[in-house]
Amino acid sequence: MTKKRQMSGRTVAELVTHLGRIAHGEGFVDDLTPAQWSALRYFSGANRFSRAPSAFAEYHGTTRGTASQTIKSLVSQGYLIRRRSEADGRSAHLDLTDKAKAILADDPSLTLMQAAGALSTAARRHLANVLERMLGHVALEHGKRPFGMCISCAHLKGDGCCREGKPPYECGFLGEPLDEAELEQLCVNYEAGKASAVKHAFSRAALR
Repeated sequence: MTKKRQMSGRTVAELVTHLGRIAHGEGFVDDLTPAQWSALRYFSGANRFSRAPSAFAEYHGTTRGTASQTIKSLVSQGYLIRRRSEADGRSAHLDLTDKAKAILADDPSLTLMQAAGALSTAARRHLANVLERMLGHVALEHGKRPFGMCISCAHLKGDGCCREGKPPYECGFLGEPLDEAELEQLCVNYEAGKASAVKHAFSRAALR
């Protein structure tokens, strides 16, 4: 019997890195750098508690100074709008403009989304679970905050049912109500505790 060749961790890591590099582009696309595209993707997917320069810097593992320069350039080009946080007037809150939403429709990473969509449902589920585990391991090893979605966060309260005086979902960490659309957005206050967000996402999709 022929012995199957074992694939090394290095090989897997190189494939993941190369895939991301090709999908997101090496140079400028629509006059935006890869760093600027990353910022737009972040602010597009982050919830209202996480659209701050400090959260973006932490998520991407960069300095606040570097993150600030990227954000400043996107504000000056009309892709981001800076607002004062309602909870803390000293901090900034960033939102996408209509111009940013329009250009994200032609995001270079769409090819990666299409490649993932071409996989079977079972293959996507398996790949997503594996990548989620890898991300958690890397974040732990580097002492990084494990960003994640509310749907699998230990702070999530509620079951989607409306009861008198209570929202269907709530962030237990901040005591803030949550819309259903926010459950699958990135949060800086994430703490692993519930079932995998990936499993929830696939089960929710199956019910639609």
